[in-house]
Amino acid sequence: MKKLLVFAALTSFSLVTTAQEENVRFGAKAGINISNYGGDDYDGISPDLKTGFHLGMVAEIPVTDKFAFQPEVLYSTQGAKLEEKSTYFGIIGNFDVKSKLDYINVPLMAKYYIAQGLSLQAGPQIGFLVSAKLESENTLGTETEKIDEDIKKRFKSIDFGLNFGLGYQLDMGVFFDARYNLGLSDINDIKFEEGDKEFKIKNNVIQLSVGYKF
Repeated sequence: MKKLLVFAALTSFSLVTTAQEENVRFGAKAGINISNYGGDDYDGISPDLKTGFHLGMVAEIPVTDKFAFQPEVLYSTQGAKLEEKSTYFGIIGNFDVKSKLDYINVPLMAKYYIAQGLSLQAGPQIGFLVSAKLESENTLGTETEKIDEDIKKRFKSIDFGLNFGLGYQLDMGVFFDARYNLGLSDINDIKFEEGDKEFKIKNNVIQLSVGYKF
């Protein structure tokens, strides 16, 4: 499946370059991400939603009056966070941890127009990990510790997902997208000792976008 998605990504951009220019609309989009991790909880701890952003380029290739193909290339900031407050021997502790993963994502979206300008969208996505950082600020009483750590080696370099969403496009070229990216692959790349439980982590992202097509 991984090889198939990579091949589809390369083929899609070949189609863009060979299609008649007057039939293809190019554009740009940007918006917010609301991301979290799916998969296994670690010792009963479930991460919280983290906000981020995405931006990039799109191309829409009409197939029929109702169907279109839309490949995209997006820079996307994802991950999750954990905020916890605990008391140790009467001392209050606050823990704020953020896992920040940045990707270059390539969604390959099929679009079906159910009404003028309104489309249903679905398609696979391949993501390439650019960076991964762990930022934490832990306070215990009057003592505060800040950590900024590169954790890219803990995650796999390629991610696969499936997108579902809605889009609305105005005649003037402005468009709006609401999309959910369901992670399909385990991105955890930590090596465990024999007998230790391995935890699966998957990217789950809600995206709200606005863009313009020329």
